Amino acid sequence: MTTFEERSAVHAFRDDALGEHDAVGLAAAIRRGEVSAVEVARDAAERVRAVEARLNAVQTHAGLPAHAGGVGGAFAGVPTFVKDNTDYLGLFTGHGSAAFTPRAARWHAPFARQFLSTGVTVLGKTRLPEFGFSPTTEYESAEPVRNPWNTGYSAGGSSGGSAALVAAGAVPIAHANDGGGSIRIPAACCGLVGLKPTRGRVVANAQGRQLPLDIVSDGIVSRSVRDTAAFLAAAETYWRNPELPPLGLVEDPSGRRMRIGFLLDSPNGVPSDTATREAVTKTVATLERLGHTVEPVELAIDPRFTEDFLTYWGLLSFLLGVTGRTLGADFDRRRMDGLSRGLREAYLKTWRRTPGMLRRLKRTREAYAAAFRGFDLVLSPVLAHTTPPIGHLSPAVSYPTLIERILAYVAFTPVNNVVGAPSISVPATSATEDGLPVGIMFSGRPGSERALLEIAFALETDRPFRRIQDV
Repeated sequence: MTTFEERSAVHAFRDDALGEHDAVGLAAAIRRGEVSAVEVARDAAERVRAVEARLNAVQTHAGLPAHAGGVGGAFAGVPTFVKDNTDYLGLFTGHGSAAFTPRAARWHAPFARQFLSTGVTVLGKTRLPEFGFSPTTEYESAEPVRNPWNTGYSAGGSSGGSAALVAAGAVPIAHANDGGGSIRIPAACCGLVGLKPTRGRVVANAQGRQLPLDIVSDGIVSRSVRDTAAFLAAAETYWRNPELPPLGLVEDPSGRRMRIGFLLDSPNGVPSDTATREAVTKTVATLERLGHTVEPVELAIDPRFTEDFLTYWGLLSFLLGVTGRTLGADFDRRRMDGLSRGLREAYLKTWRRTPGMLRRLKRTREAYAAAFRGFDLVLSPVLAHTTPPIGHLSPAVSYPTLIERILAYVAFTPVNNVVGAPSISVPATSATEDGLPVGIMFSGRPGSERALLEIAFALETDRPFRRIQDV
């Protein structure tokens, strides 16, 4: 039985140097000299300590710097964390796995360098499920990452540790990455903004660029739209992909009227639950009141998409089992968790489908483009049902049951990863009966981050997102 303590909300907001600032506001306070970067880092570390026993979100703590933050940058002095699947010089990289002994990184990964260019102060690394495969941050033999809105529930995955810290107010922003929904899912679970950028909008992910189909994008989770917008603008000053339209700093809704399609149920036939459908339909009404045109849309993807994505998922687990010794000399695939092992074993039964699977997945961009004819954006749920309790998606659940549950939950987000198109999760105005956030998702054509940020700004301006400190 879940105890009262487990089911209660937990947050770290207090009267200290961070206050209730988002990252943009905190960076401005540091620039004005109202607080120092060192003071902010110290208070953030105290906030993390205050909630960590309840949330289990941190993998590794870094020492407090004598001089916090980089030289300049939009987020100079803002405290943050890096997800533990990304190398950060001197810190161990464990990928959430018990299959090997982590070792200290000898350099910063390319995205870590881009993230640092914004001026952030890194306080450590956040937890993720093994190799980022799961939509919840849970383990077979370790404490799960818990949702700060209600700690009896999942914080989502795979960027669950980052989302839990940001939602709880321990830090304003944190690194996240997304190979099938891993930015947007925890953002939806924890009431945050989570934008998966267009493939190539930020520097290539160190793991993703080695894949036969690169499905991984890096970014952040944040409590405000302006933080996500400021991050993308700052990242662009470090490196900009000349094959994509420049983004710049998006600061407001812009006022332009958009034509928006919407889905209630997933393209692969998974129905959404009542609370999720209500969140989308209420958003449709809000968008229409704000002057946008909103109509139903069909995304006619290949009926084999789910099976193909599952096969690709299994291929990734298989490849990790083969190449794991590059992560640690003692890597033992038998110590991978139940989800990873189940994916690998399922792939070994279907590996002959690999060439056809890859061809069909790459053709998904054609159906995706067709759905956008006449539309600027598409609105949908992030997930087919609301945030599950801890244990529902645990890797200790038998694989056949677990994969059935995952496919009934993660039914919308993977399409964007396969196509390489951007999408953003923002909190809906409604919540579950237990007070948990519900996320809604806007998707766009490749390169359309500006439109996504503008519509997110419009919703946030119309009705500010719920705050955990008010619960």
